[in-house]
Amino acid sequence: MKAFLAALMFLTRIPVPKIEVSNTNWKKSPVYFPLIGLLIGGLLWLAMFGFEKLFLAPVSAFLIVLVWIWITGGLHIDGWMDLADGFGSNRSRDEMLEIMKDSRVGAMGVIAAICLIAGKIVAVYEVVELHEPLILVLSPWMARFLLICAIKFWPYRNESGLGSGLSAFLSYPVILIHLVLILVISYRVTGLNGIVLLFMTSLLTFLFIFNIYRKLNMLTGDCYGAIVEWSECVSLFLALAIGRLMG
Repeated sequence: MKAFLAALMFLTRIPVPKIEVSNTNWKKSPVYFPLIGLLIGGLLWLAMFGFEKLFLAPVSAFLIVLVWIWITGGLHIDGWMDLADGFGSNRSRDEMLEIMKDSRVGAMGVIAAICLIAGKIVAVYEVVELHEPLILVLSPWMARFLLICAIKFWPYRNESGLGSGLSAFLSYPVILIHLVLILVISYRVTGLNGIVLLFMTSLLTFLFIFNIYRKLNMLTGDCYGAIVEWSECVSLFLALAIGRLMG
């Protein structure tokens, strides 16, 4: 339970009882990351249900994305902006890592954040128009599943960083259980579209991770945040495209 609460406290701003998190519970917390994603998706579903009754689609979409940002405290957007600043500098690996560590935000980070948030608002607008709240559930769920895949398969090389040791309890059975759970539920609620969505989102996310790893030869906490934001945004657009193509 403490590991779950540690994951909840880290990935969201949802009020939880204050607990003292041991190093072991912190390292166990990634096991629950996909479930936290599912919880976030459920809250977005509720937000959409409420806003739809009060506002038209454009306002509803804007407010849903605000709720999305509030739930996570902008944690992942910060990583997305830092990565954009680093990669946008077009400098050496070490210089990019130094730029990513800088608490100040550069022009590329601001541009990346604007594009990301605008993209989410536009996609959520169409989700509201089509009345497909399940897309809002699957997007954060799949993103945090892909996050634990990144933690497991691409080593975190900064031994003193916050993400060190997070892969310790992410065994292959744990990954497989989460994968099967997402596949089964996605298929039950969306049919073949859900399977295609997970496959395509995973493919594009892994290509994104490969590109990061190729340039940095490592993953950092900022990279993890960027991976979540990329996966969420990509899954939204893919879900809409797949729905249009496959019906």
